[in-house]
Amino acid sequence: MIFPNCCSIAVLVLFSGILPGQTPGVSDTQILLGQSCALKGPARGLGKGMNLGLQVFFDQQNAKGGIHGRKVKLLKYNDGYEPKKAKMTTRLLVEKKKVFALIGEVGTPTSKAVFPYIQKHKVPFIGPFTGAEFLRSPYKPLVVNVRGSYYQEMETLAQYLVEGKGLKRIACFYQNDGYGKAGLSGIRLALKKRGMSLCGEGTYKRNTIAVSRGLKDIASTGAQAVVMVGAYKPCAQFIKQAKKTDALKDAVFCNISFVGTKNLLKELGPASEGCIISQVVPFPWDTSLPLVAEYQAAMKKAGKEEAIGFISLEGYMVAKLVGMNLQKLGREWTREDFLSNFAKVGKFDLGGVTLQFGPKDNQGMDQVFLTRFEGGEIRLLQDQTASPGK
Repeated sequence: MIFPNCCSIAVLVLFSGILPGQTPGVSDTQILLGQSCALKGPARGLGKGMNLGLQVFFDQQNAKGGIHGRKVKLLKYNDGYEPKKAKMTTRLLVEKKKVFALIGEVGTPTSKAVFPYIQKHKVPFIGPFTGAEFLRSPYKPLVVNVRGSYYQEMETLAQYLVEGKGLKRIACFYQNDGYGKAGLSGIRLALKKRGMSLCGEGTYKRNTIAVSRGLKDIASTGAQAVVMVGAYKPCAQFIKQAKKTDALKDAVFCNISFVGTKNLLKELGPASEGCIISQVVPFPWDTSLPLVAEYQAAMKKAGKEEAIGFISLEGYMVAKLVGMNLQKLGREWTREDFLSNFAKVGKFDLGGVTLQFGPKDNQGMDQVFLTRFEGGEIRLLQDQTASPGK
């Protein structure tokens, strides 16, 4: 088997071998975790954000002595948001690096590509950055989800557009792969509940910004709103072009959380005004929540204040959940113990934000809320709380 060139990828730890019978990735002094995600290419902001949040928490925990005397080490490899490469980096992490668990996978197509391998090797798959339904239903005992699902995000957007705004003609622009189709299925279901269907659809190819055909397909439908299921660069390209067309200049543009809110805002510039984004983690500037205050302090201490946002907060939450579960387990445990303990404990209070798990329930959060771009800021739709600056 050929592995990617490790010299070109930032590696955060060297691993010494595992004794026979020992839990993979666990020694007397460390716990080794692996992350395969996009660190290069058009979706790199998503992978870098998740990795940063994970690493900031683990660095903070390690500085306090680790978890029951063990320090957590994280290996990261770039899969470019491409399924074939994700298979290769996942095999590297599991077979060569012998990680205890995989954490913070970014994307539906990559997660779907590696999941049969993960099931075969019985590796915990923790906190993937995707709301794909296949990781939730039917129940997957190897998976621990933190965020809500794309179906839940689409239900919230449909409620806002139909009940809140009274719109009748809604189209969907989506990435033509498993991720895009998961979102497409979600908005179709949400509209069907309301006796409606999409007025049009448009697609683009993953890791490109080739949006012209999809834009043309949707512009001809008279859409009043476009629900988008894509990454930040192509979605920004679509919105900027759409706002220059007579057919869509007054449409409402909505994105789901995976888009990467801060990345989208930066890509859009002045064209961001009025865009709606659904979110599945708390508002990263709401320091009334102890979790957010803690996260912000950790990011500032790490010199990463400029990276405060939804994605790095999600990474921080995933890492904190892992840390809390390991603390509750003590010193001796297996992969099976680690996974079953989420349901046994049930509730994990991260600091004013509670994740709840149970038998056959591997998703910690169900909340979805909406944000909007106004004046170059990210604002909560409900009460107009804003991010501090552009």
